[in-house]
Amino acid sequence: MSEQVIAIVLAAGAGTRMKSRRAKVLHEIAGRPMLGHALDAVRGAGVDRIVTVVGHDREQVEAAVAELEPSATIAVQAEQLGTGHAVRVALDALDTSADIYLVTYADVPLLTAETLRGLVDEHRAESRAVTILTSEPQDPTGYGRILRDEAGSVVAIREHKDATDAERATREVNSGILVVDGPFLDRAVRMLSTENAQGELYLTDIVGQAVAEGLPVGAHVLEDVWQTEGVNDRRQLVRLGRELNARIVDRWLVEGVTIVDPETTWIDTAVTIGRDTTLLPGTQLLGATTIGEGVTIGPDTTLRNIEVGDDATVERTHGSDSAIGAGARIGPFAYLRPGAVIDDGAKVGTFVEIKNSHIGPGAKVPHLSYIGDAEVGEGTNLGAGAITANYDGVQKHRTTIGRHVKTGCHNVFVAPVELGDGAHTGAGAVVREDVPPGALAVPAAGQRTIEGWVASRRPGTPSALAADQDTQESTRGDEQEPQ
Repeated sequence: MSEQVIAIVLAAGAGTRMKSRRAKVLHEIAGRPMLGHALDAVRGAGVDRIVTVVGHDREQVEAAVAELEPSATIAVQAEQLGTGHAVRVALDALDTSADIYLVTYADVPLLTAETLRGLVDEHRAESRAVTILTSEPQDPTGYGRILRDEAGSVVAIREHKDATDAERATREVNSGILVVDGPFLDRAVRMLSTENAQGELYLTDIVGQAVAEGLPVGAHVLEDVWQTEGVNDRRQLVRLGRELNARIVDRWLVEGVTIVDPETTWIDTAVTIGRDTTLLPGTQLLGATTIGEGVTIGPDTTLRNIEVGDDATVERTHGSDSAIGAGARIGPFAYLRPGAVIDDGAKVGTFVEIKNSHIGPGAKVPHLSYIGDAEVGEGTNLGAGAITANYDGVQKHRTTIGRHVKTGCHNVFVAPVELGDGAHTGAGAVVREDVPPGALAVPAAGQRTIEGWVASRRPGTPSALAADQDTQESTRGDEQEPQ
């Protein structure tokens, strides 16, 4: 029977140096909160259960845990009395005990599942009471030092503030991440003392307790020091964000993606990219974006939660929550708002905005257009300056344009309105009535102006008030004009 492993993720700290209304562990890098990275790592390490310790900004963090890892147990550390106290709170919140506990933190976003898995495996293989994840950073200031005896065995962890000058000269440091034998941890955390510079219950003091009991203690030295680096302020957040992005970019280069300028290319962790895709400078692929094969993205393009089909081109475009079909051409200077669906081979050109609309296969919206709440059929070509007037000031309405329709320049389609398959319109047409299949709609001969329409149909609106004010000012001006 395999040993049960429970992960304890500590997320109760105040994070005062972030100077933020948002909980520290909810600040994001690579499109995911630090807490999310931590939960992904322990989940990927194959633990049986997760307990997350919350404290400061409890409501925010609890809500995030519920979304990121619904099965996790929440333990509340009402007073932050140290890491040892946090682990004690976690143990008390569980309705069962574990053979092995993995203790980690919510603010070490580069820590990987592979590292945690290796840490647990080594702990098991060596039958230890405690195994510490350690590293040797260039500057160990602020970290607890690993103290070893002449034989090289770990005998203690000394916090920086409590260490002597000789002990501070040691470069091997404690990451704070531990794997501990279950029965020993439950006993040891209840024996901790606050006799230290911080007046807190240090989890690291269990190492000395294990040594005192003659139990085996070891260290798993990690060469990749970035994985053990925590975030306490926004400078560190940026630093680790750049490093994580560099690693993501490198991974996609290895997978057959061309990235012309890695320094200006940003890719979130959940993004997927097909082979032979080219990312030009200034590209940002965010959220759950999925890119097919042979696609060209950029330059200066931001896509969030966008699906892009094979061999499409997306140039100087900002888009979110939309889909782009295979072989479609988007941009330059296009704006895809949520709900835009661009089918295979379609074109959305320069200075075009698409919102909650479906552009059919091979259809074209080449330039200077707004298409909102519309259905545009296969092979249709909308002339420059096409506008779907979808909002009447109270409600939004839909425009339906059939297959192989040709519209003139500067057309306005006043929704709700429908153009049948093969219909045409002349330049400058304001289409207010349905156009039958194959028919031609041309502009009216003259302009009809209905005085007082806003006051009677939209009373009390800002438009009505502005019109009334303008009318009154004009009247006063006429009265004051010399005869």
